[in-house]
Amino acid sequence: MEAKAQARHVRVTPMKARRVVDLVRGKKAVDALAILQFAPQSASEPVRKVVASAMANARVKADKESLPFDERDLVISAAYVDEGPTMKRFQPRAQGRAYRINKRTSHITVFVSQPQNKQGGTR
Repeated sequence: MEAKAQARHVRVTPMKARRVVDLVRGKKAVDALAILQFAPQSASEPVRKVVASAMANARVKADKESLPFDERDLVISAAYVDEGPTMKRFQPRAQGRAYRINKRTSHITVFVSQPQNKQGGTR
C-alpha cells in the first residue's frame, strides 16, 4: 500500500528543500519526523508537514480498505522537490536602474509505503 502527499507553491527555494529531503529519503517515516523536527534548516518544517500528511493519508487509505495498519512500518519510498513558479520582484538600484529579484517556490512530494515482505528478515 502506498500513499502520497504533496505541498505546492511552498515559499522555499527548491535547492534548499532538496537538501532537507535528501536527509529522509529511504528512512522510516517515524524516524524521518524526528529528524525533521530537530533539523536546523528552515525548509525542514514544510517537509515535515508533508511527511506527516502522507502518513495520515496512508492511515485513511488503510481504514478505507480494511487493512491492518501500523505507522511504524511506513517507509519513505520516494521524495522529491520540483520547481514551482517564480515570483519576479524589482528592487531600485543606482541611477534609475532596476534589479530583478527572483522569489522561487517549490512543489514537495512524498510517497510512503509499507514493505511487502514481512517474513521476519534480518533487517
